[in-house]
Amino acid sequence: MYADLSGKVAVITGGSKGIGAATARALAANGVAVAVVARDRAAIDATVESITAKSGRAIGVTADCTSEADLQALRETVAAQLGAVHILAAFVGGNGMPVPTQVETGEHWRAVVESELTSTFLTVAAFLPDMISRHSGVIITMSSSAARQAAKSSAAYAAAKAGLVGLTNVIAIEGEAHGILANSVMPTGFSRMVTETVGDEKFLAESGFMRAIRPELVVPLVTFLASSSCTFTHRNYSASAGRYARVFVGLSEGWLADAESEPTAEDIEAHLEQISATEKFFVPTSIVDEVLEVCERRGISAMPDNADVAFPEPERNRG
Repeated sequence: MYADLSGKVAVITGGSKGIGAATARALAANGVAVAVVARDRAAIDATVESITAKSGRAIGVTADCTSEADLQALRETVAAQLGAVHILAAFVGGNGMPVPTQVETGEHWRAVVESELTSTFLTVAAFLPDMISRHSGVIITMSSSAARQAAKSSAAYAAAKAGLVGLTNVIAIEGEAHGILANSVMPTGFSRMVTETVGDEKFLAESGFMRAIRPELVVPLVTFLASSSCTFTHRNYSASAGRYARVFVGLSEGWLADAESEPTAEDIEAHLEQISATEKFFVPTSIVDEVLEVCERRGISAMPDNADVAFPEPERNRG
């Protein structure tokens, strides 16, 4: 068994197919009791059967993760049948079919954001109070490479997946004081959404890369993040064809205008190379980090001397 996973309970939304199903099988193989959550009853049953056939422990729950009523029922079902939830893998989604921005409707936008982002927020909101009361828990969300580079005809999907990174970062900051870790993965996995987006069956059949991005290659990263070996929070990791890498937003050193000056657009143009350089940067862990960094360079205090508020020291990651 890997890193003290045995005996834990995991809820995996979007757990009946693709990366979610592969994750459910892997965690169950490591002694985790899993709740496979999705809308497709037949797919849920197939995944649960694949786990129980190998003596794993699993239940299947049909739920719409955009429904607070369904999520409350899910929470009660898991508590009654499996016990307290240690791991929440919020992988529901897959509603990212390409639509050019100029023809995308508000209805389609809302449907994608609801499926990809709102569903994760509501799922986390359903299980977070119990984790806080127990002072422990692991939350893993499923973002996408679309959140950082995007692609044409993916406005709603890219925005929702970027929103998931922001949501996960907030959960990480709020959860840290309660012993809760929250991280996100940005996978490239051969899934229904990929096949429908690409569309070319001949290309899919012959592409070595498409064969290389099978969902199972994402699972080792998720398993590690779910385990006791993972002690960090507030991070994002990419998994693509067996390559695993941290993804982060770095804030460059930039150009600091003279404190007594009134910067102009001409000043921005004159210092654009310095403003745009990426050689020196740090990775802020919150908005506060950026404020403190600028105040430090200015030689000023972020708060009045008599204030009772104390900000934590920003984490330095100089490139």
